[in-house]
Amino acid sequence: MARIDFHSNVSDKLEYACRLTRKIWSSTPEGQPVRQIVMVGEKPDLKKLDELLWSFSKTDFLPHCFIEDEAASETPIVLTDDFASSALSNIPHADVMIHLGMRMPADVPALVARFPRIVEVVTVNEAERLAGRNRYKAYRDLGHELFNFDQSKS
Repeated sequence: MARIDFHSNVSDKLEYACRLTRKIWSSTPEGQPVRQIVMVGEKPDLKKLDELLWSFSKTDFLPHCFIEDEAASETPIVLTDDFASSALSNIPHADVMIHLGMRMPADVPALVARFPRIVEVVTVNEAERLAGRNRYKAYRDLGHELFNFDQSKS
């Protein structure tokens, strides 16, 4: 069963996503394969995130691309706006999915079968908080164990 983490009360989801991605990607133990990350969100957010991932740190490089790019199968961080993109079957990524959007995945069983860890990022925006609560309840109703990390104190 997948581990599903909710990171709630995030003030800036794109900046937070960069930091979280850096932390997950760089936490790979020496000698182990690099953790693969798929980030799902709305197209406008992903375009901003793409730019931010290139510029948010002067010392860190987070190799990433959009799922449609030729290099997606070889790039550890992939951006997509579709949980069920047919292009997902062409990439070996199956470690972590970070969800930045508001939609509930249509096929949760397929998603949790593919990704052992799912991270839901929920901002302080009221509409996003409500959508996050609804996703939390839906995952819980499907029997998943959930973990919440409140970022309001960070």
